[in-house]
Amino acid sequence: PPVHKVIMVGSGGVGKSALTLQFMYEEFVQDYEPTKADSYRKKMTLDNTEVQIDILDTAGQEDYASIRDNYFRGGEGFLCIFSITDPESFAATNDYREQIIRVKGDESIPMFLVGNKSDLEQSRQVSGQEAQQRAQQWRVPYIETSAKTRENVEQVCEAFFD
Repeated sequence: PPVHKVIMVGSGGVGKSALTLQFMYEEFVQDYEPTKADSYRKKMTLDNTEVQIDILDTAGQEDYASIRDNYFRGGEGFLCIFSITDPESFAATNDYREQIIRVKGDESIPMFLVGNKSDLEQSRQVSGQEAQQRAQQWRVPYIETSAKTRENVEQVCEAFFD
């Protein structure tokens, strides 16, 4: 079956691993050790076709630009993730997008802007409207997820391949 490579990018602590594990295994991991890059593969049926989705959960090694560029080069699609409780992580999404476009040389690369931790509405510091505006600027979809409650986790991954 065809393999689709999806890369999770975003600042530390925004829930990249939690989202990945929730999607892969339907479990929420509360205390997750910061990862080295981990790759997961899941079979899915999309439009009656079996495909394999490879998810690369990037982590501490983002400090090494050459490694990061290598990962980005291999990605077909990107989930650019921030936490709705962390304005700095939202600001960082711009840098990630710029790096991806620089490496891919293509502005129209499939990408979603993902606001994670939607279950922490009472601690929200990035408004949905602000995130929506950025997504419109980038011409990409914006979706809010919760790795904890699983809200929109399947939807992100499925919408990605439509």
